[in-house]
Amino acid sequence: MNVDDAAHAVVHDYPGGSESLGPRAGIGAAVLRSKVNPNAGTHHLTLKEAVRITGLTGDMRILQAFAQECGHIVLAAPGGDDRHASDMAVLELVAAVGGSQGDLFGSIHRALADGELTPAELAAIHDCGQAAMARIAALLQRLGGMVEG
Repeated sequence: MNVDDAAHAVVHDYPGGSESLGPRAGIGAAVLRSKVNPNAGTHHLTLKEAVRITGLTGDMRILQAFAQECGHIVLAAPGGDDRHASDMAVLELVAAVGGSQGDLFGSIHRALADGELTPAELAAIHDCGQAAMARIAALLQRLGGMVEG
């Protein structure tokens, strides 16, 4: 998903859409709708507005799309004291890594089943790969936080 599509989705998926989110973000509802319309050429969402909308909604799709377009992944900052992470918390991350790798390999298998690779199939593989890398990085971050001494 590109940044424009992500911004459009974030605003329109928010409960009440631009009518509800616009005033909270300090932007008129109609102007916000125009700013996130990928086909509109008159208004554009600023970086500050994108950050504000991300903070208000808690929806990271704009950030993730921006990072992906730049060849990076987004990781959540550590939220607690990983030194005392439970075995179950680590096991959940290991299972999430395995699941995301399964998604990646499944998308590759489906894409190559007919012997051709389309741009849409490659995009799906890329999305699954980004998700797998993010999960692996989260696991490594958690394990690194458990190191004593």
